[in-house]
Amino acid sequence: MIEMAIRNIVKVGDDVLTKKCRTVDKFDERIITLLEDMHDTLIESNGVGLAAPQVGVLKRIALVDTGEEILELINPEIISTDGSQTGYEGCLSYPGKFGEVTRPMTVTIKFQNRNGEWVTYTGEELTARAFCHEIEHLDGHMFMEKVTRWAEDDEFED
Repeated sequence: MIEMAIRNIVKVGDDVLTKKCRTVDKFDERIITLLEDMHDTLIESNGVGLAAPQVGVLKRIALVDTGEEILELINPEIISTDGSQTGYEGCLSYPGKFGEVTRPMTVTIKFQNRNGEWVTYTGEELTARAFCHEIEHLDGHMFMEKVTRWAEDDEFED
């Protein structure tokens, strides 16, 4: 049986969500364990992305589910953006709340993988939105700072 480690997701109001994360410079077993735990936590929570501060760790690490794969972003940076899209976003650290946010339609990022190798990746639509959302977490910001209109509580009922 595969061992799954689900970490608690930090909620709005916790100071860890407002702090700038530290660059990862050591690619060791601790980083691998964190990535694996974040992967399990993201799957369990049914999210699109998860940043390390959301599990209480101030490191520049985030995961984004592109729909085809879960990307492990270590020390991610946005290198270019194009276009514009406006749509609703939510956040695992702010459960049940959705707000309208304008983001780029296409975002190209560079990041390191778990082996420390640099990778460049271009995402569109939801993936582009998730890149921006998760990288903002690493700088101590949350999507609600950019919300132009909040969804009514009944707009997103299951």
